[in-house]
Amino acid sequence: MGFSTTAEFDQAYQSVQSAFASGTTKNKEWRRRQLKRAWWMVEDNKKRICDALYTDLHKHYQEAYTGDCSNVQADILRTLKKLDEWTKDERPEKSDPLNFLGRATVRKEPLGVTLIIGAWNFPVSLLLQPMIAAIAAGCAVILKPSDVASATQDVLMEIVPQYMDQDAIRCVSAGSQEMGYILEHRFDHIFYTGSPNIAKIIHAAAAKHLTPVTLELGGQCPAIVAESANLDLTAKHIAVTKFMNSGQVCLNVNHVLVHPSLREPLVTDLIRHFDTFLGGKANSPDYYTHIINKRNFDRLENLLQKTSGKIVYGGQRDRQSLYFAPTIVTGVKPGDSLLSEELFGPILPIVDADFDTAISRTREGEHPLAIYAFTTQDAEKARILNETQSGGVTFNDCGLHIAGRDVPFGGVGNSGQGRYHGPHGILTFSHLLQKAHKMTAPVTPPFDRDGNDTTFAAGSKWVLGVGVLAVSALFVTRDQVVAFGSKWLK
Repeated sequence: MGFSTTAEFDQAYQSVQSAFASGTTKNKEWRRRQLKRAWWMVEDNKKRICDALYTDLHKHYQEAYTGDCSNVQADILRTLKKLDEWTKDERPEKSDPLNFLGRATVRKEPLGVTLIIGAWNFPVSLLLQPMIAAIAAGCAVILKPSDVASATQDVLMEIVPQYMDQDAIRCVSAGSQEMGYILEHRFDHIFYTGSPNIAKIIHAAAAKHLTPVTLELGGQCPAIVAESANLDLTAKHIAVTKFMNSGQVCLNVNHVLVHPSLREPLVTDLIRHFDTFLGGKANSPDYYTHIINKRNFDRLENLLQKTSGKIVYGGQRDRQSLYFAPTIVTGVKPGDSLLSEELFGPILPIVDADFDTAISRTREGEHPLAIYAFTTQDAEKARILNETQSGGVTFNDCGLHIAGRDVPFGGVGNSGQGRYHGPHGILTFSHLLQKAHKMTAPVTPPFDRDGNDTTFAAGSKWVLGVGVLAVSALFVTRDQVVAFGSKWLK
């Protein structure tokens, strides 16, 4: 399937602009209907989606279904259940006593037309989960699937028009050249998941229109293994993370900083767990996700060729099939090629570092999306939280901090800006509109502009108004004053 033409994009852009302007997307029933149809879109096409993911990434059906289908459906059901709660107006607890004759509310207004740009590593969930939040917030949406995962892109381009309201939700395909044209247009919000390099291009384009952006990126997420760590569980959790999607996960463990005395037993446990996951064979390409394309394969190959470390496990790879086995490398020093960038692959460098050194090295680099610290000491946990900065921290596991229900997910600095998941996604696509309501009865002095005395009723309003104001500031709550004033100042 080819990319969308400029004429096709222009038509889609005008359609969603008109739909939002009409107020259609603000209707709660419209939002619910679209969310329900999105659930059925995934349900009816889950086999097609998983087959496409196998074509793009050689991803096993179970891993594909879990990572790109069931999580999306669970997100939809949760959003439907909580939609009214997450989108309702909010009342500040207290107001300035001088404004007691009014009341204030905060309304979540949809930002407008949003552009959501997906990623290739989870090409369905990283596109549809932001879409769910945007729809729930009441926005119109243009979806741009990753063109790198081309088979999955083609499926999405076909099924989105079949299920979603085509006036307000459109899916367009685009390569780098087409994206340049798309980014010339004004959007009310841009949501991008991918690499920092592309994020800078998108951010620069958005700045021309002062368009707010959410950037979900990545970084070199370290696993810090202290002397008190349970090595077997540590190795198991690290191996699971590195095994998933062939390490092509933004929350993946990039490298391990381990106390020198624990390096050998940790590596032994890592090898044992990798063997277990691979059915007892280090070289097992049949049920293991492959690298997305030759460009990324060559990047990993080049980094591995340049390392000064030693491959102690794995290392098998085949450029033709894009299979790259889980690979453990020891003896990696600061400045090594394997520490020069986010690996985003199945290579696991092991770096000797005591706890102090691990913290200092983590602080030296860009802020990662996550830090995984394996320790049983509360003092060490406190140091991780107080002396480092990251998108999130998990102790004695990997990625657990994003598994909590309705917790915000996002990076900081080079690992991203903004957040979503649960109610935080709705806030991302919303403007918090402040509404103030003032009583219509005037509070005036007992004389007019010409100096003439006015009626007793008008004067009594003034006296009563000032009196109530004074009393309210000292004795009564805002709600009581509003009720009192409303009754007597009519």
